[in-house]
Amino acid sequence: MPTVYVGNGWKITMYFGDHNPPHFHVVTADGEAKIRISDLSLMRGRISARVLKDVRKWAAGNRALLETAWKECSE
Repeated sequence: MPTVYVGNGWKITMYFGDHNPPHFHVVTADGEAKIRISDLSLMRGRISARVLKDVRKWAAGNRALLETAWKECSE
């Protein structure tokens, strides 16, 4: 399970061999969520609205990194 980012009280991880659609996991002290890379929609889980907003902002600026990490984890 590679960690792609750590900061602001949350971390972004991916799992090797995970299923489609491409997504990442957000882990916080209070919860966990799965976010689709293509449109940054919440697929499953619960995190605060503030963290979701911050994660989406970070992910929008780092989409190429997330897509590359997904490809590496899926191989």
